[in-house]
Amino acid sequence: MSSAAVPTQFKLAFKASSEPAAQRAVAELRQRYPEVALEHADVLVALGGDGFMLRTLHRLQGRRIPVYGMKCGTVGFLMNRYCPDHLQQSLAQAQQVELNPLRMTASTESGQTVTALAINEVALLRQTNQAAHLRVLVNGIERIPELVSDGVLLATAAGSTAYNLSAHGPILPLGTEALALTPISPFRPRRWRGAILPNNVCIRFEVLDDYKRPVSATADAHEVRNITCVDIDLARDITHELWFDADHSLEERILAEQFL
Repeated sequence: MSSAAVPTQFKLAFKASSEPAAQRAVAELRQRYPEVALEHADVLVALGGDGFMLRTLHRLQGRRIPVYGMKCGTVGFLMNRYCPDHLQQSLAQAQQVELNPLRMTASTESGQTVTALAINEVALLRQTNQAAHLRVLVNGIERIPELVSDGVLLATAAGSTAYNLSAHGPILPLGTEALALTPISPFRPRRWRGAILPNNVCIRFEVLDDYKRPVSATADAHEVRNITCVDIDLARDITHELWFDADHSLEERILAEQFL
């Protein structure tokens, strides 16, 4: 990470979630700092929780504008502390993190092909009480002929502390250029607990017996049901830039999570 090389006075745009705390916070900031339209802003200040941050980043696809999040929600791993004082100074001293999302291409039993992006993870989940049966391929090579589980997920480093961690997957420090492949409640192979993969791989999941054992695929919050196969790779052509307070960096938070 490096300090953001930008002017000391920023043209600001604000976006807030619908939660009352976020609405109060954005009203206070708008009273204290001038605001410009998003297309003229140097940085977008987003107020809410992690869910709002993910939705904001998805809506900014194609715009190269940095986002500085301020926590006004229940979960704020991707957010900074809310502090309305000295905002311009905080931005001038912020550290920047660049994130590439995963690109998911899902095929359904009806013949549709759906493409979606995931900043945190792509997850496959069983749709009924029947366990999912999945074939796992890495760069075209079969690695698991039949994974019997509730599902499986592929997480980025930034998303490794989210659903991936709840599924007992590894935490990946930023800069490792790795992805976490983690099964969800696996039954067979009984001893397989996942893998850490380089982020230049192409992953393919094929659903075995998709009629009897239907499976859905979710890229962050975008769900596709009744899939037959999913291909995933890193979208290196798309970059999100997040800014973090120097004393509250994302890298430090990811490191600290490993000792909780």
